[in-house]
Amino acid sequence: MTLFILAILLIALLLIATEPINKMNKAAVAIFAGVTCWLLYISDGSFYIIDRHPFSFLSFLSSHAITATSVKEFIARFVFFDYLVQCANIVLFLLATMSIVEVLNNNGCFDFITEWLRTRRPKKLLWVLASLTFVLSANLDNLATVVLLLTIVHPLLQTDKLRKIYCSVIILAANCGGAMTVIGDITSLTLWSQKLVTPTEYFYHLAIPVVAALVTILFLLHHTLPSLIEFAQTHPPYRGDDTLLTRPQRLLLLFVGIGGLWFIPTFHRITLLPSSLGALCVLALIWIVNELCNRSLLGSDTMVQKRLPQALQYANLQNILYFVGISLMFGALTETGLLAKLNRWILETGADSYVIGIVMSGLSAISGNIATLIGGIDIFHVSERLTVPAEFACDGQFWYVLSFATTFGGSLLIGGTVSGILLMRMEGISATWYIRHITPKVLAGLAVGMLLMWGTSFLF
Repeated sequence: MTLFILAILLIALLLIATEPINKMNKAAVAIFAGVTCWLLYISDGSFYIIDRHPFSFLSFLSSHAITATSVKEFIARFVFFDYLVQCANIVLFLLATMSIVEVLNNNGCFDFITEWLRTRRPKKLLWVLASLTFVLSANLDNLATVVLLLTIVHPLLQTDKLRKIYCSVIILAANCGGAMTVIGDITSLTLWSQKLVTPTEYFYHLAIPVVAALVTILFLLHHTLPSLIEFAQTHPPYRGDDTLLTRPQRLLLLFVGIGGLWFIPTFHRITLLPSSLGALCVLALIWIVNELCNRSLLGSDTMVQKRLPQALQYANLQNILYFVGISLMFGALTETGLLAKLNRWILETGADSYVIGIVMSGLSAISGNIATLIGGIDIFHVSERLTVPAEFACDGQFWYVLSFATTFGGSLLIGGTVSGILLMRMEGISATWYIRHITPKVLAGLAVGMLLMWGTSFLF
C-alpha cells in the first residue's frame, strides 16, 4: 500500500509541476491526492499503526476491542487529528492576516504607495518598488501583498515589456520579504508552527542572505531598463467617497495592523498559545478600530463593504487549499514510515545541509516551493528519533538553508511559487520569457545568498 500512496503523491506532484501545460488547478490536484492518500492509508491502517504507534495503540486497546472500527477510530483521533490541527493553525493564521490586509486596503491605507511609485526614472522605480514590496511582504501575507502591488502597478505602465519586468520584480521581492520573517510567507510560517525555528534566530540567519540575493537580482535588472518611463495615468485615481478616513486615521489603522502582526511572535512566546490565536486577536482589534473610524458610514452600503472584508479571494483561497492538500499528501506518506527510512539513508550518506539545499532548490523550481519545503520537513524532522543532529534540531542550520533554498528555487521558474502562477495569469507572462529574462538573475542571487549563508553560519 505504501507504493500506491507514493505513486499517488508523485503523480500529483507531476501534475502540479506541469500545471501551465495540463491546465489542471494545482489546488484541486493537491486536495484530491491528499484525501486519496489518507483513504489508502486507512485501508491498511492496522499495519501502519502497529509499526509506527505500537505503545499508543496498545494503551488504546485497553478499553477497546481489536476491530476495523477501533483501528479507524484510533487513526482519526490520534494520527490524523495531529495533522489536522497543524493545518488548522496555519489556515486560521492566513485567514486572519488576509482579512487584516483587506481592512487596510479598503480604507485606503496603501494609497501612499501609488504616490511613491510615480517617478519617470525607471531605475529609481525599480528600487523603490522592490523595497516597498519587500517591507510589506515581510510584515503582511505574501500573496496578499502581491495582489495589492500588481493591482497598483498594472494600470501605471504603458508597455508590456516594462510591465512584465516590474511585475516580476514584485514577485521576487515579495518572495524575499516573506522568507525573511516567520509571518511573511506560508513556508516560513510552517517552519515556525512546527517549532523548527524561533522568530528572532530565523530573522538573524536569513536577513543578510535574503537581502544580498535580492540586491544582486535588482542590480542585474538595473542595467536592462530604459532611460524614461511613460505612465498610462498622469494623476492618481480619484477615490471620491470610497475612503472618508483622514490621514491620521489611516496611519492609526496601519500601525494597529502591522504592529499587531509583529507582536504575534511575542504573544506566542508569552502565552504558548497557537500563533493563529494571536492573529485572530489582531484581526478583532483592527476590525473594532475600523468600525470606530467609520462610524459616520453606519447603515450605508459603503460601510457594509468596510465591515465585511473580502478576504476569501479566489487566489488566496486556492493558496490555502493547496497548502492543505500538500500537507495531507506528505502526512499520509510520513505515517507509512517511508520518509523515516529515506531520512536514515540520507544521513548515512553524510550529505551536507548545503548540498541538500541545492537539491531542494532544484526540486522547488519543478514541484513548487511549498511542496518541496513540506516534503523536506517530513523527511528530516523525525520526531521519534532519540538523538537529533544539531543541524536538524530547533534552530538548526538546515532549516534556514531549506527555507532559503525553497524560496529562491521556487523563483527560478514562474510556476515554482503560487505568486508566480498568479503573475502568469494576471499579466500573461510565458514561462519561456521568464526563463530568458529573469531566471539567470535569480540563479545569481541564489548563489550569492547561499555563499553568504554559509559564511555567516560561523557567526551565529
